[in-house]
This record gives sequence, C-alpha cells and structure tokens, in this order.
Amino acid sequence: MPITLQRERDNIYRLELRALLRQADLRQGEKELAAEIARVGPVRLLVVLLEFAGPEREVEWEQATFYEAHGDDIERIAIVGPERWRVEMLMFSAAGLRKGAVEYFVESAASEARAWLSA
Repeated sequence: MPITLQRERDNIYRLELRALLRQADLRQGEKELAAEIARVGPVRLLVVLLEFAGPEREVEWEQATFYEAHGDDIERIAIVGPERWRVEMLMFSAAGLRKGAVEYFVESAASEARAWLSA
C-alpha cells in the first residue's frame, strides 16, 4: 500500500508515503488517522517519504474536508524526505496555514525530526 500509518509512541504516528500518492489512498489514510485521533486525541505526525513519486497530477486536491475536521488535532508535522520534495510537500501539508507547526527535514536529519516532534 502506498500509505501506511503506525503508532510509534504516545501520540506520535509515523505516516509513510511510497510511490505515487493517489487521492483514494490519501482518503484511506485520512480515515485511519481520523480513527486514531478519535481514540487518542491530538497527534503528532512523522511523515516519511520512501521512494516517493509525488502526488497524482490529474486530480483536484483542493478538497479540505479532513483539514477542516481534524486540522487542529494535529499538533505538529515533521516531514522527512529528499530535498526535491520540500516546497511541494510544505504546500501540500498547508504549512503556515494550520495551527500546528510543519517542518521539513532531509533524510539524513530523521533523528532531528523525531526530536523536534517530541519537543
């Protein structure tokens, strides 16, 4: 599956994105995350891009239903991936618009991303 969600510890969850991000896969991941938020309350996300090919291009991504319902329930988002995805993933995650902070870390800085999430 291109998206996997797993609890790392406490309220920190690891969300892995692989290959091409399709809208249907994203919606399924959002459902899983919403269920965890309902269960544990606000969460922090470690988003890891693995062999990531970006979001599907022919899709309208503007639907903000999940963000409107759960945006404030995500305290922080640390995205770890290749530098080439920095700008697009910060825009895609609504960095600067959401209540919780979003930071991007290159792959060699994964330990810094985890420390930032825990701060």
